[in-house]
Amino acid sequence: MDAFKDRLSQRARDTSRPALAHQSLGRPLTEAEQTLAAALMEIMGTRQHDFAAVAAGLKAKGVSAPVSGRTDWDLALLESELKAINADLDAAYAENGYGA
Repeated sequence: MDAFKDRLSQRARDTSRPALAHQSLGRPLTEAEQTLAAALMEIMGTRQHDFAAVAAGLKAKGVSAPVSGRTDWDLALLESELKAINADLDAAYAENGYGA
């Protein structure tokens, strides 16, 4: 069970946009992307939203960057990793489209 995804699905239904309840990413997240997402949720769950501090949290946890494989997180690495992941997900979505 993924409470975050469940909440997003419920929110889509609540706003009378049921088609968005199961929006596709275009491709599954890699294990490294899932690990990063979980770490980001954990860090931001402590109400830490300053991205330099988030990067420091990722470094302290030893999270491997999904694209570069680096673990020496700083603000520049966090930004470049998120941009690269987002671009790849956008390309997969453009290629594979919307799905349930």
